[in-house]
Amino acid sequence: MNNTGSHLLFLERLVAQNAEFRYQLPARKDTGVFLESVMQFLFPVTQDCQQSNISALAVYQQLHEKLDCLLKPLADNLPAHRAAIVADFFEKLPAIYENLLLDAKAIADNDPASAGIEEVIAVYPGFYAIAVYRLAHALVTLEVPLLPRLFTEHAHGLTGIDIHPKARIGQSFFIDHGTGIVIGATTEIGSNVKIYQGVTLGALSVSKSLAETKRHPTIEDNVVIYANATILGGKTVVGHDSIVGGNVWLTISVPPHSQVYHQSEVKIRQTAL
Repeated sequence: MNNTGSHLLFLERLVAQNAEFRYQLPARKDTGVFLESVMQFLFPVTQDCQQSNISALAVYQQLHEKLDCLLKPLADNLPAHRAAIVADFFEKLPAIYENLLLDAKAIADNDPASAGIEEVIAVYPGFYAIAVYRLAHALVTLEVPLLPRLFTEHAHGLTGIDIHPKARIGQSFFIDHGTGIVIGATTEIGSNVKIYQGVTLGALSVSKSLAETKRHPTIEDNVVIYANATILGGKTVVGHDSIVGGNVWLTISVPPHSQVYHQSEVKIRQTAL
């Protein structure tokens, strides 16, 4: 078979395969543009060097249009008309904004290295990941498929922090450093929780048959989880006002006001002179 015939067969196969996909999705680039635009709208402490002097109302309208554009490929899989979903999302935006101010304040208040809330908003990867999660979770509550995951995977790629948009997270959430954090889909996190880098809130089983069950832990209010701790299982509850130390591997519940530590042996041997 000549090259032309081979190429035609390949193109036919592509068309047939693409016709079988359940969803059409917006481009990742467009998703990123929308998220950056929302962040600049909510927190103008971050300025675009090319920013024009258009009114806040005009920017707000542009954001409506951008979200509608992102929803367009998913139109056949939406629970309501695109316009209704866009309107409902922006109805939720003031509450999201208030929650994000609490998150930023929690980070600024608890990190001794922070120069203030402006630095947190403009620089901290933990705050950016939380912000994108809260925007994505709003779409989850509106039953929008897949786009919320595109949101959080955009943040994951930029920050190294993987928060599933279906997780439920309370107010004043503090992520410090953040690299390597994983928060699974059925995780529940209360208010005033602090999490450090490398923490995994994961599942004991990855069986597909358990996809709709609670597979990830519950973290109650005022808990601190230090670096590289791993907490697994849908029945695992960390009681309020507890501390989970670094490198802990936890698959059982602990009562409120607990301190959980990993004990390791460190040996120091001096070499012969």
